[in-house]
Amino acid sequence: MTGTSVAPMANSVVHFEIPADDIDRAQAFYRDAFGWDITSMPELNYTSVSTTPTDEKGMPTEPGAINGGMFQRQAPLSTPVITVQVDDVDDALARIEKLGGKQVGEKIPVGEMGVAAYFNDSEGNLMGLWQSAR
Repeated sequence: MTGTSVAPMANSVVHFEIPADDIDRAQAFYRDAFGWDITSMPELNYTSVSTTPTDEKGMPTEPGAINGGMFQRQAPLSTPVITVQVDDVDDALARIEKLGGKQVGEKIPVGEMGVAAYFNDSEGNLMGLWQSAR
């Protein structure tokens, strides 16, 4: 199915984020080390990172492949983050809390694309959630 975009299933890993102390240096590193397409988005204080070809909607065309982002390192976002697609961020956060995890910060609307949230899992790892706009 290569070349065809497939919508991510709920509970799939869909994104990664890399914090950086020096955004320009980190952009150059990943571009030169891996040939990733790096696109600065100053209006969002964010950098889009494409590791694989995408379709016109920006979705990876290779099954199982994910793209990511980069941002200025600041607490509590100081380590790489793996992001999971969910149907409902609020429901996911409620389940996470019941299972010993903890929400980190507030939910973050991302333009008209969707909503992001961060949490610590039962082991203290910082992870992300993504709910696409309906």
